[in-house]
Amino acid sequence: MGRSGSFENRWEQQLLLEEEDVEVMIYGYRYHAIRYLIYRLACIFTCGIVWLIARWVPTWWIKWVGQQVPLKEAHWLVFKNQYNQFEILRPLREFFSGTIGSVFSAQQMKNELAQSAREVMDTQAQLPFLNLDEPLQHLTLVDYRYVRLAYHPLFDKFLITGFYKDHQWTSIKNLKLGLSNGKYIERLSVFGPNIINIHEKPITKLLTDEVLNPFYVFQIGSIILWSMDDYYYYAFCIFVISAFSIITTLVETKQTMKRMRDMSRFECSVRTFRNGSWRIISSVDLVPGDLIDIGDLHTVPCDAMLVTGDCILNESMLTGESVPVSKLPMVDIALRKLDLSKPTIPAEVAKHFLFNGTKVVRVRSENNISATAVVVRTGFNTAKGALVRSMLFPKPNNFKFYRDSFRFIGVLSVIAMIGFLMSSVNFIRLGIDSTTMVLRALDLITIVVPPALPATMSIGTSFAISRLKRLGIFCISPPRVNIGGKVDCMCFDKTGTLTEDGLDIHGIRAVAYPTERNGTKLFEPESTSINNDSLRRNLEQENELEDEESSTKYKMLRAMTTCHSLKIVGGELVGDPLDLKMFEFTGWELEESGGMSSMGLKSTNELASSHVKKSAKVGIMPTVVRPPGGRQELFSLQSDSSQATPIEFGIIHSFEFVSALRRMSVIVRQLANTYMEVFVKGAPEVMMDICTPESMPKDYQEQLYWYTHRGYRVIACASRRLQGVKWHKLHKLKRQEVECNLTFLGFIIFENKLKPRSVPALTTLRNANIRQIMCTGDNILTAISVSRECGLVEQHAEIYIPKFLHGSSTEPDSVLSWESVLCEGNKLDNRTLLPARAGSSHYYDHPFSSQQYYLAVTGEAFRWMIDHSQTELLGRMLIKGAIYARMSPDEKQELVMALQDIEYCVGFCGDGANDCGALKAGDIGISLSEAEASVAAPFTSNTMDIECVIDVIKEGRAALVTSFSCFKYMALYSLIQFTSVTLLYAFGSNLGDFQFLYIDLFLILPIAVYMGYTDAWPQLYRKRPTASLVSKKVLTSLIGHIVINSGFQFIAYWVVHQQPWYKQPDFDPDGENISCYENTVLFLVSSYQYILVAVVFSVGPPYRQPLWTNGRFMITLVVLVMFTTWSVLWPTGFLTDLLELETLPFGFRVFIVGLALANFGVSWFCEKCLFVPLAGWMTVLWKKNKGRVRHEQQGGITCILVVEQVENVTNDL
Repeated sequence: MGRSGSFENRWEQQLLLEEEDVEVMIYGYRYHAIRYLIYRLACIFTCGIVWLIARWVPTWWIKWVGQQVPLKEAHWLVFKNQYNQFEILRPLREFFSGTIGSVFSAQQMKNELAQSAREVMDTQAQLPFLNLDEPLQHLTLVDYRYVRLAYHPLFDKFLITGFYKDHQWTSIKNLKLGLSNGKYIERLSVFGPNIINIHEKPITKLLTDEVLNPFYVFQIGSIILWSMDDYYYYAFCIFVISAFSIITTLVETKQTMKRMRDMSRFECSVRTFRNGSWRIISSVDLVPGDLIDIGDLHTVPCDAMLVTGDCILNESMLTGESVPVSKLPMVDIALRKLDLSKPTIPAEVAKHFLFNGTKVVRVRSENNISATAVVVRTGFNTAKGALVRSMLFPKPNNFKFYRDSFRFIGVLSVIAMIGFLMSSVNFIRLGIDSTTMVLRALDLITIVVPPALPATMSIGTSFAISRLKRLGIFCISPPRVNIGGKVDCMCFDKTGTLTEDGLDIHGIRAVAYPTERNGTKLFEPESTSINNDSLRRNLEQENELEDEESSTKYKMLRAMTTCHSLKIVGGELVGDPLDLKMFEFTGWELEESGGMSSMGLKSTNELASSHVKKSAKVGIMPTVVRPPGGRQELFSLQSDSSQATPIEFGIIHSFEFVSALRRMSVIVRQLANTYMEVFVKGAPEVMMDICTPESMPKDYQEQLYWYTHRGYRVIACASRRLQGVKWHKLHKLKRQEVECNLTFLGFIIFENKLKPRSVPALTTLRNANIRQIMCTGDNILTAISVSRECGLVEQHAEIYIPKFLHGSSTEPDSVLSWESVLCEGNKLDNRTLLPARAGSSHYYDHPFSSQQYYLAVTGEAFRWMIDHSQTELLGRMLIKGAIYARMSPDEKQELVMALQDIEYCVGFCGDGANDCGALKAGDIGISLSEAEASVAAPFTSNTMDIECVIDVIKEGRAALVTSFSCFKYMALYSLIQFTSVTLLYAFGSNLGDFQFLYIDLFLILPIAVYMGYTDAWPQLYRKRPTASLVSKKVLTSLIGHIVINSGFQFIAYWVVHQQPWYKQPDFDPDGENISCYENTVLFLVSSYQYILVAVVFSVGPPYRQPLWTNGRFMITLVVLVMFTTWSVLWPTGFLTDLLELETLPFGFRVFIVGLALANFGVSWFCEKCLFVPLAGWMTVLWKKNKGRVRHEQQGGITCILVVEQVENVTNDL
């Protein structure tokens, strides 16, 4: 075939993994022979140092040994994502006997043509790309993060195999054919086995990866260095500690991977139709296109489409939704809409789609034919596989604290290098041999950058996770604990999070038909119960009167008993909680064909009634409802009269609820009647479009407004008689043909009560200056009412809601109007979202007016603002928006990401039902669901109220402050020791082996561990702790304490030289020169400094409990202070010899204790009384300078953000 339109010699390719929100660039490489040889020789001659550097900095290795080539010629591929993470993979090439159509779908190739940078406009030029029968002689595959990619020779790029849809999947008939053995082998080579098998690294590989981590390489180098310098004891202790840490990490890693493998890996036996006959195979051998029997399955082993029968699945593992979901056989229309390249399955297809890992609750066959399904996706291509991938490869943490910590380590390294150079010059002056000089100089690096620094950074987080666990809050992402301390915006789902899960029916408002006097329809008074005793009278009336004249309330009753998707599992009704409450309210009974009734009565379809026989000719009704005692009533009617009408209603056909339409409908027939009826229930906003105008009551909007503004959830019902429709044509009816010209019946009013702890928790967050946002799929007026009730917005605050003056959410030229809920005529300026009233004063026009108002945003308006509005206008909406209603799961996630884009640290709290995307996108996500979907959230609470949010933020703040304290302490400890060693290096001395051991193991280690054991402060403070190690408060404190402690060491160093008993040490160029007065004085003074600095850096309120509440830390401090004082004033001979100390006069020993007390007093005073005001003064100056810039940018989104931040002027302290 010709290649006139092919894309040849592509050197790089962009790939979007939508489910993971990852953008990847793919580059083709092969080895440059000469440079690769040089690299191998350099690795040998440097004893592996070059290899280590190449391992740590892969970009250098790629640029040196690699030569970029077109993708089709590449020996290895480089994958680089937007987080600058690299993976180098070798593609697998093998002979292939299939066609392009057996690897890539037609839809996939059309999408590639549409999105390609080089457009192929000519239809004739497009034909080669769409030829599915073109032979494919070689198959090139590569797996990137468990996503399999196959090379397409015409597009010259790698495409995702998981998007494959067989071109024969155009009708249900084709789905039932199964596969031949040849097709199976072909597809197995393309898609691989059907198993989510996480590669488990062997112990040797894990050990190598851990040991070759830069941190452990630094430790290994330090141990070698100390051993060469005869610091055997300390080197051995560090070796033991490092070995213990490595072993612990290996064990934890193996256990974690084992848990992940056990959770994700699944295998079972499956009946499969292959080569024209049914056989039992392992689920691992399934490939797309296989026809399987689901009747005996307990768990769905793949993604599949239901072909025959129906079933009920528990999808909580994927969505967190605890309500079982009913699945129906696939229809041709839905099959044609199936597009596997989309990140989600649309609702109209999902009701036929079986997801991998979901539990089978019930399966029903059809006409004695097994319930079957066709395999669509396998392995990691399935929905469960995507969930596992998201856990294996989470979004990298970009928290400022962690970035700054690495920069700070870099600064410490620079200090170490300066000390290295200074010491080297001094050693040359003293005539020390080069080996000793290099060892001593390198030793400074291990002092300034302490090997224990990374470990101590995680101590506060570990203790916080332990405390959260005791509160019933579980964390699977430790770095998120510290991030929780910086949260300044919390988004909450409504139902099941702020409010109770269950809905209770408050009442019914049916339409009262017009009287002869005025002819106006109004609502009847509210009813709070259903009177089934009037059933017979209404039934008789309906037989005599025209449809529109029969009892509306009785039709409401029928709508409530039939318009739902309830099923019976194990003798109990299961389904949507709203449907369950609605049906239970009626007191009726439900029976499924051939199954149990809701009252435990066996189905008796073989009734002798002539009416039932007649209905049997029409077809078997899958679900029947009847009033209480309806079965006995049916028998009594049979005995009384052969012409009596059984009080049973069969649900013949249903159109499931679709979120875009916001309604569902059913076609119902009373047994023995010649006509059918349509019942529809849905959101009140959509009913006016599908009901006849004459059936709408005059006070429709008034009543809807009244209920929704009081927090009730309102569901509207409508019906119509369906005349002249034959049974065989029933299932061919289109939805729009059924849901039209309806007669409005009335409202069902549900109440959703607030959880008891919602109001106190929101009050606490508001007092802590943490912004609160409601994000729900419910009606906007209901959401506003609940927001007022729970205190999320003030009771009398002005709230504006959007309306499209013309256009819709999909049209760029649409115009939105923002109107006040309380005061008609009050609107916002469309360009600024500021109040614009008639005769407005400057007060309302000022961009930063203190006028308090909020925005309540609908999902449609949010969609339009995200897609089509200006950035400035979108930013204003995000800043003022407090309520987001009618939001889809994807829109919830987009809201979180949009708030993050304007520099909010966003948390999301939901019950797990459809909140997975938002929970993963948030800086912290807290799930109130115990379902497996909670693995999508960093935090999971087993107490189902939002008080857990306060606990997470409190512990996050405590952990963040602890991490800062530990970091500052370790940094200052290293610089205190650096000062001591530098002063001793001046005349060739040093600290002794046991002195280092005493400082690092007996002083630093217990202090660093127990410093983080302090509990969180019980209240949330208005200001958040800083997350920046380069903030003015941190730098002022750290630099100040370096000066103070170095100064006191210089004082001790100078004073000892002035003593009459001081004797100049004898310098031995070949000796260690440890035992001298300078060494003894600096060691004893610094020993106090290590302890006293820990006290000064132990932050208490308002983020942690006071120091004295930490019993373990207090005991540690008391013991160390007493031991140090004892070793200063009354040292034993053993201690003096062990630490190589000189004997000092008692008076000078008392002077050292006094100097230590003075050191502590100065440090404490400066930390509490000087450094904070000094940092604040510097911050105010900085803010003033920034304020001038803000004044020049008045009116823009930048100035709004600055004003929001100025409210917490000391947050950066």
